[in-house]
Amino acid sequence: MKLYTKTGDKGKTHVIGGRVDKDDIRVQCYGTIDELNSFIGLALAELEDERFRDIGSELLKIQHELFDCGSDLAYLSPNGENKLKEDAIGFLEERIDAYSAEAPELKKFILPGGSKASAYMHVARTVARRAERLAVALMKAADLRETPLRYLNRLSDYLFAAARVINFRMNIKDVEYERSAIVFKGKQRGGN
Repeated sequence: MKLYTKTGDKGKTHVIGGRVDKDDIRVQCYGTIDELNSFIGLALAELEDERFRDIGSELLKIQHELFDCGSDLAYLSPNGENKLKEDAIGFLEERIDAYSAEAPELKKFILPGGSKASAYMHVARTVARRAERLAVALMKAADLRETPLRYLNRLSDYLFAAARVINFRMNIKDVEYERSAIVFKGKQRGGN
């Protein structure tokens, strides 16, 4: 199989149901999801230690779900059911709650970083937020189900919570943003 097709040389690409420009919002959205998947793979490569078996298996599951999400977004018009299922969102919420309970209480904004694995998770989190913003823009321009958008929103929170747990299990403290007021009271959330 050849990796090049020569069909994209004029700035067009195939999506499910037709062809679009390579800078089409749909292509930007699922391309960003591909970028996100790559950063998750990078984080996963840093988590071979037994302490992270749970997070590692979850990240592998998430990588498959991101392929489903990208596939769902590649349809010019939705037909049939999404590959990405609603229960994937519920799973992320369960894991966010578990990791929020495991990590130290969060009161202030923290700086991304700590261990290399945690830093990669924070990069993935920011890419997930960009993918979410692009999905919002795509929803304004095209008929799109809400499952991919909701999934990306929860995924960024999951990545934040897991990044904190990775540092915690490695005995690395989060670095609080020094000019942060106390912003988290009761709930420990990673985003919005």
